[in-house]
Amino acid sequence: MNCEDRNSLAERYILDDLPGASQIGARLNGILVKVDAGEPLSKLSQSFLAASKLEALQAMINGEIDWATYQEKAKLERTERIERAEKQAAVDAAAHAAQAAQRATDLKDYFAARANDPKLRRQKEAKELRSRFGIGYVDAEFYPRVMALLRRVSNGDRLNAGDVVWIQTEAEEYWTEELQRAWNAIEAEALTRAWNTSGDPWDAINASSHWRKAAKPNSALDLTEAALAKDRLASKEHSALLTTRGGALRDLRRLEEAKSVGLEAHRLMPDNFRPCTLLGAVHIELGDLVMGHSWYVKAEKLGAARREVDQELRSLLARASKSEQLRIREFLIAQDPERFGWLRRK
Repeated sequence: MNCEDRNSLAERYILDDLPGASQIGARLNGILVKVDAGEPLSKLSQSFLAASKLEALQAMINGEIDWATYQEKAKLERTERIERAEKQAAVDAAAHAAQAAQRATDLKDYFAARANDPKLRRQKEAKELRSRFGIGYVDAEFYPRVMALLRRVSNGDRLNAGDVVWIQTEAEEYWTEELQRAWNAIEAEALTRAWNTSGDPWDAINASSHWRKAAKPNSALDLTEAALAKDRLASKEHSALLTTRGGALRDLRRLEEAKSVGLEAHRLMPDNFRPCTLLGAVHIELGDLVMGHSWYVKAEKLGAARREVDQELRSLLARASKSEQLRIREFLIAQDPERFGWLRRK
């Protein structure tokens, strides 16, 4: 029996609303095939019809009603079945919606309870704090001190000198760029306030250095401009202010201005190496490698630590283009192969 025959059989007996009437292998379809062929039904089949409440079909099979009466009763039964199915579907949908709403409420309550759990809240806050400062896992032995330090910085509080030395040396893996920048900003703000109160140029000089390390060179320029406008600056203070200002100008790629203030700082303090290191970096970045190298040589003769000069060169190379990096390395190695041998390893 093909699909069309099965569907016709279900429709003829007005049972097309029941999937089992047309589904091959289904019990009801097998019964209809037998009924249509005039074959007798077993007691089990009769019991199935009774359980399925197919009263009209059972009555017709038992000879209690004729075909015309069967059709009328079967149509009524189908209408009742469809109405019952629609009502049940509505009930099931409402129950499903209620269950879904309850699950949503339970889930909301669950997360609310977790959010209010002191331990979980502390864990979440600690994770967010570490993420803010670019710190992942913290060793158990360092955890309490590192987290206390992070909370202080997050609150904008200054760190004591011992904490700074500790994290820079014993726990340096947690001294991230993000943490350094935040700490430098706090120090810069504190020292700027101190300068506004005291007028001490060294507060302004140190504040400017921190503003630069906090990636805020414009703040360093504003501060040094105000400090340089003060009367009666000693040569050392004047030179230091110009040097840190030159560094901020260099950060902003205002290299000619940086060179100018660097030269003035050197004129005021010719025996101080700091203006020399500034001028060495500025001249190299301007492309004058000969003059840049000579200023670095002068800086080392005046007391600049070689490691600090090398660190400055590393920073400078990191910002240069590939071709300029190669040019600077080759030039410096040619000037002093032993002194700049470390550049060959780059």
